[in-house]
Amino acid sequence: MGISIWQLLIVLAIIVLLFGTKRLRNIGGDLGNAVKGFKKTMQDDEKDPKAQDDKAELQDSTQHKEDASETDKKSASRSNKDS
Repeated sequence: MGISIWQLLIVLAIIVLLFGTKRLRNIGGDLGNAVKGFKKTMQDDEKDPKAQDDKAELQDSTQHKEDASETDKKSASRSNKDS
């Protein structure tokens, strides 16, 4: 019990009537550009080892900051308990 071709055509006709061909064309173009930009960015990241090194350094520094923040919070809560 799948969807027949006639049901798909009716749904397509309703969508065209609701949105119009110009708006659908714009949406399709915007979606295509977004996918193209995403693919280009992914390919650039794979080709550029320096960018990957920068990402790793950024993640490491972020992790160190989070660890230091947690340590500060723990020591602050201990000193509050002692008071």
